[in-house]
Amino acid sequence: MITIVVRLVGWIAVWIGSLGVLVSFLTPGYTFLFIPVLIYSAFRAVLQLPYFGSSIYIQRVLWQYPWQLLTDVPHGRNKHPQVQEDEMWFEFPNPEKPEEQIPLLFLANMRTFWWMRRFGTARTKPELKAQIEPLWFAGDPRFIAVVAATGRRGSAPRRLHLLYQRTATGRRGIEPTAWNASPAALERARRAGAHVPDSAPSQPHPY
Repeated sequence: MITIVVRLVGWIAVWIGSLGVLVSFLTPGYTFLFIPVLIYSAFRAVLQLPYFGSSIYIQRVLWQYPWQLLTDVPHGRNKHPQVQEDEMWFEFPNPEKPEEQIPLLFLANMRTFWWMRRFGTARTKPELKAQIEPLWFAGDPRFIAVVAATGRRGSAPRRLHLLYQRTATGRRGIEPTAWNASPAALERARRAGAHVPDSAPSQPHPY
């Protein structure tokens, strides 16, 4: 959150400073030189705004779920056979039914590129793949979770990223599902920011 605020203030300062220099010290003939700077700094400032929401959700998840350090987590860059969207994915075990694997998608945004480079293809360097192995995980894959890469010394998570099921977003037209979770699991997910029903009726999985 501190990084996001610093970047937002920084890019706003660049925009104001560039405009101030143009207006106060230069003639209108130099305007074309500053237009790219003004546009780019405004773009980068606006780009920071969506990160506030995801940072708040990440904090809520970490208040409810402890970090786990997982190895050999199934993942892929191609379409998962059990979902409709063509997105990158991780698979995590169902907390109440460990033999069942639940896919969590990297729904596209500006922060997925870093992870995409490390998910691995035949050309991916081993040192890049090693940055997400082992993987830090906190949350419930049925609803909402946070993943993170391993720090340089392996002692702390970094590059925190929010993952969630579409049915847990609360968006209009997307019905929440309980995944047959226990009332305690539903309440915990609700406190973490997920949109879940009040009870746990038997429902098909929202793949």
